[in-house]
Amino acid sequence: MQKEMSGNQIRQQFIDFFVNKGHTAVRSASLVPAGDKTLLFTNAGMVQFKDIFLGTDKRSYTRACDSQKCMRVAGKHNDLDDVGRDDSHHTFFEMLGNWSFGDYYKEEAISWAWELLTEVWKLDKDKLWTTCFQDDRGEIQPDSEAYEIWKKQPGINPEHVLFFGRKENFWEMADTGPCGPCSEIHIDLGPERCNKKNVPGHICRVNGDCSRYMELWNLVFIQYNRLNAETLVPLSQQFVDTGMGFERIVSVLQKTDSNYKTDLFSKMMSTIRQIAGTNLEQMHQNFTPYRVIADHARAASFLIADGVVPGNIGRNYVCRMIIRRAVRFGQQIGIKKPFMDKVAESVIESYKDAYPELAQMRSSILNAISWEENRFNKTLDNGIAQLNEIITLMKENRQTIVDGETCFDLYSTHGLPLEITFDIVREYGFDVDRNGFQKAAETHRIVSGGGKAMGQMGGEDADIYAMYLDHLKDQGLLTSDGVRYNPYDHHPIPSKLILLIHDKENVSEINEGDEAEVITDSTNFYLEMGGQVSDTGTIQGIGSDFLFEVTSIRRPCAGLIIHQGRVLKGNAKTGSEVMVAVDGNRRHDIMRNHTATHLLHAALHQVIGNQARQAGSLVAPDRLRFDFNSNQALTSEQIAEIEDIVNQKILDAIPVTTQIENLDDAIQEGVTALFNEKYGNEVRVVRIGLDQDDVISAELCGGTHVSNTSEIGLFMILSESSVATGIRRIEAVSGTVANVLSRKKISELREMSAILNVPMDGVLDRVDELQDQNHKAQKEITDLRNEIALKDFSEKMNQVQKIQDINFLGIHIPDVNPDTLRMMADKFRDENENAVAIFSTISDEKVVLIATVKESVIKRGIKAGDIVSSASSVVGGKGGGRPTMAQGGGKEIDKIPEALKAAEAYVKGKIN
Repeated sequence: MQKEMSGNQIRQQFIDFFVNKGHTAVRSASLVPAGDKTLLFTNAGMVQFKDIFLGTDKRSYTRACDSQKCMRVAGKHNDLDDVGRDDSHHTFFEMLGNWSFGDYYKEEAISWAWELLTEVWKLDKDKLWTTCFQDDRGEIQPDSEAYEIWKKQPGINPEHVLFFGRKENFWEMADTGPCGPCSEIHIDLGPERCNKKNVPGHICRVNGDCSRYMELWNLVFIQYNRLNAETLVPLSQQFVDTGMGFERIVSVLQKTDSNYKTDLFSKMMSTIRQIAGTNLEQMHQNFTPYRVIADHARAASFLIADGVVPGNIGRNYVCRMIIRRAVRFGQQIGIKKPFMDKVAESVIESYKDAYPELAQMRSSILNAISWEENRFNKTLDNGIAQLNEIITLMKENRQTIVDGETCFDLYSTHGLPLEITFDIVREYGFDVDRNGFQKAAETHRIVSGGGKAMGQMGGEDADIYAMYLDHLKDQGLLTSDGVRYNPYDHHPIPSKLILLIHDKENVSEINEGDEAEVITDSTNFYLEMGGQVSDTGTIQGIGSDFLFEVTSIRRPCAGLIIHQGRVLKGNAKTGSEVMVAVDGNRRHDIMRNHTATHLLHAALHQVIGNQARQAGSLVAPDRLRFDFNSNQALTSEQIAEIEDIVNQKILDAIPVTTQIENLDDAIQEGVTALFNEKYGNEVRVVRIGLDQDDVISAELCGGTHVSNTSEIGLFMILSESSVATGIRRIEAVSGTVANVLSRKKISELREMSAILNVPMDGVLDRVDELQDQNHKAQKEITDLRNEIALKDFSEKMNQVQKIQDINFLGIHIPDVNPDTLRMMADKFRDENENAVAIFSTISDEKVVLIATVKESVIKRGIKAGDIVSSASSVVGGKGGGRPTMAQGGGKEIDKIPEALKAAEAYVKGKIN
């Protein structure tokens, strides 16, 4: 092993080693789990293979290896608080892994791991320790098989093979589902790496509490299915799932005492030092800020490359938070000007060969990071100043926890994410109320989503249907691949009923009126995927009156497609010959909208640039929805330009072609891949263009499309709006719906033309004239009401009460707006000594309360904010403001007299 081997070489050497052992090298999945609603981010190497373990999918290979991009910032796996404060934790990291799906098992996994570490990478065998599972509860059999295999590895010290219990050496995906024992490989870094030398009674040991022994690799042997807390049953297939922290093994092989001192981070660290004006020695004396900035710049770059832009919600919140946290640590080392884009540039340079998406998305990454940093810098000083005031008050009141409402106000008002607030207050020994923050965030509809299960895992009934599938294969009714599935054939196809499910039971016959699940030996119904909805249609008997309406379809396990619906007529038995027929008109409308979506994506790139990356979509028969990354709303001119581009491509009658290609070749060619989709080694490329040199759009897509753009007919954008910070949404229609809508709009315009008695092309000018007239009339009405109100106000001045030497007035003034009410309050305060007043009116069916207090009275403890707050609570609301002027209100109009009385009582109470 050569000391100078780079991180990129180490990664490639791992992949090459397992490819030579018959594994398929698989590309890293996106940080956004494809089709997985249970996870915020891909947080482990197994995530992209989870559907195989659950039985809902299968691959063309049984052995795989990869380096998986991972992110751990929330929930069970949350390393954020440790990032920067030690040398091994990261938010973003890579996980090296090798996998067996019912192929090899413990013997090969263990021997290959030992071979790679000791023969290829030449690690000292005497410094390696391995662990095996022995149940501390005595309920599960110990993994004696792994123990014996480890002991016979060449050169291993048998005393370095240890047993541990469930916490360390038993892996479970969830409360139920696939699970099994695991073996961990640890390395002894030497007594000098112990960070607890001075702790009395401390003993360095594997799985201890010091940093001398470091876990390198975890080999998981998935051999059980957990049905409940007490019951494990053996799986019919056994799996191997391994994970080795890439940054850790690089630090070991490069002989550094920190992941952050490897060449994976050297360019980033050099850039940060250059910006900060520090040298290597100064950096190591104050290493924490440098580690945080480098880690967060790397994480943000990979997130944005995978389509996650800074924002307020869920994944977008995390992206925003880590950028802002890095900026705050930059200030600690004297960096005052924007700098994060320069560090991100170093990330791209360091990782672009292994992850070409970084180079492809370079401008989007740098622009998004710069935009977010500049936005944060505008509010950072105010936010920290506000927090410092809070800390001072906490010290005075001997408080130690910043409450959730305050934490959320610091975020929503001053842009300080909860994590930054915590970083600052922890320096004083304080903490934050995380649960209170989440409650406040939910109240304001801003939810960080950290660690919450976002939906069902899937595969809940996979085992049941897998048994059905195996039975059908054993009977010869299905091939080894399962149901023949070709969703690109939209003509009716002959098939056979091979399985019928009614009331969750396998039945031999279904009858008229039955809600049922129907499995045929072949189908062409499209299964919802990539934003395109599922097909609907019918299954009809051949030579019988049987008619089944298909309302939806699903795939409960790999190889099985289920038609769900209702028997409209007749009956049918298993074995019956049928025709499977997709609703052709509906399918064609979907095809029009899907191809139109690709044209829309290309037009967005043309009008606002490649940063307009798809962030979600819906392709339905009646509409299409397209979400894309952008920090700015489209102008009306841009929307019109996009419509014109798409419709011109439709008129140009451009061919639409599909082709199966190798994934790496397609990506290398520049074909667009979507961050939240899952791709195999072979992919379907949809191209819109006359030839290879004139391609308007090329995307990886499994959906159904028209064969020529002219089939779309017409494209219309209905709306453009914001769905989250940095995410815009276009809703549009095409084809049949667009034609109907355009006719309707023309008809409405014709009717408006007749009503206004102007030509159709003069309707807009006439509406503008009417609006001007209406505005003038409304102003005259408002001026007249104000004039009447001011006269009424002058007459009510004689209602002023003397509360000792204070002139107090509490009155209701109808038919005025809040601005007029404030003007009256100012007038009363200016014209009266020791003036205190509260006025009410009704605006938009709500109570408006405005209080005013003369400066001379404020010194006596009477403030406008307190007065309006006491009155607002009576009418079911709240209020506040400056000591001299405050506003509030509520919804309970009938309680206005009580509110004015409450204000008067408050003033009297203060005086007395």
